[in-house]
Amino acid sequence: MKRVLGVAVLGGVLFCVCTQLESQVGSNRTQVPSNQSASGRIGDQSVATPDLQAEEELQKGSALTRRGEFSEAIPHLLAARGRVASEYAASFNLALCYVGSGDSKSAIQILDNLRHQGHDNADVENLLAQAYVGNDQPKEALASLEKAAAISPQNEKLYLLVADACTGHQDYALALKVVSIGLRNLPQSARLHYERGMVLSQLDEFDRAKGDFELVSKLAAGSEIGYVSAAQKDLFDGDISAAVQAAREGMSKGSQGPILLTILGEALLRSGASPGQPEFAEAQADLEKAAAERPNDPSTQIALGRLYLIGGRLTDAIAHLEKARQMQPDRPVVYANLAKAYQRHGDEQAAQQALATLEKLNLARAEQIRNAPGDSKMSYGGGETQSAPNENPKQ
Repeated sequence: MKRVLGVAVLGGVLFCVCTQLESQVGSNRTQVPSNQSASGRIGDQSVATPDLQAEEELQKGSALTRRGEFSEAIPHLLAARGRVASEYAASFNLALCYVGSGDSKSAIQILDNLRHQGHDNADVENLLAQAYVGNDQPKEALASLEKAAAISPQNEKLYLLVADACTGHQDYALALKVVSIGLRNLPQSARLHYERGMVLSQLDEFDRAKGDFELVSKLAAGSEIGYVSAAQKDLFDGDISAAVQAAREGMSKGSQGPILLTILGEALLRSGASPGQPEFAEAQADLEKAAAERPNDPSTQIALGRLYLIGGRLTDAIAHLEKARQMQPDRPVVYANLAKAYQRHGDEQAAQQALATLEKLNLARAEQIRNAPGDSKMSYGGGETQSAPNENPKQ
């Protein structure tokens, strides 16, 4: 299973970290990092004499990592380790790919080794926190995040990446703790307030979530995240026409990112747009464009799958919903729509399997909500059916 990271957040998240390594794995691939001596040693670990083939493997692996092709990058990075000048870059990118492909245990081993070699920097601690989240070790994840925050308290991405990992793992209580740490250091961060709003919406704390979205609209007025937050708030309020208006206004001002496109497409579908109407064609164009720009966003895949389901394109609907299921197998709304699609397609067995999974997830999620801060209660459909992409758009 390919985990959807912030590479834009694992779709955008990990890319942000990867680009920070460009000074080591960019145009000068043999450059010796500041914490590595010219003799080729990193900490207490000896590094074999670099060779051109290994450096090429590092370049290929790093390029694939930046594109989010984590599984494909792993063999190249494995081939590079121990044979390149920048062993740190090879090891860090490999750990990043393991997190991205769902192998958190392997990532933890590599990152823990980097720690012991003296690389206890904010990037390592941040990625380690994400790996701990994926490995169901919340206490360790929080400890690593706090170390990263102590090193770089004003680095907004540190908190966003770990919070996204938590929400992807459906650990909303931990996500709230992570965002709270971030807001303690960056109280005026529009992105962190947006993130908290999305987390609260998953806990059915819609009134509190709307407060964050309103604040984001003020803090980042005229930016994409401002328009996204305004449209998101309107969706939670049930004011679909206002959501459509806010999204269209943002697009008319040049904010045409995939998140806003997805929200607009979703809002148009909720407005009752049906095949043959201009609004349905607009929603289809928006969602297809969003999916093309960010194919690894499950929310966009779900919305596009729903649109095709409404339009009677059952094979296409199933394809996009199955893609969303592969990326986010614990998301109830995927199975609710898959069950409908398979049933209409005549595959009753697959429909029943989707319904059985949906029932298990709803029960598990209800228990999770009951144990969340504030004793939030789950109304099953609320958080899922009203949620927009849980990612942070560029301002």
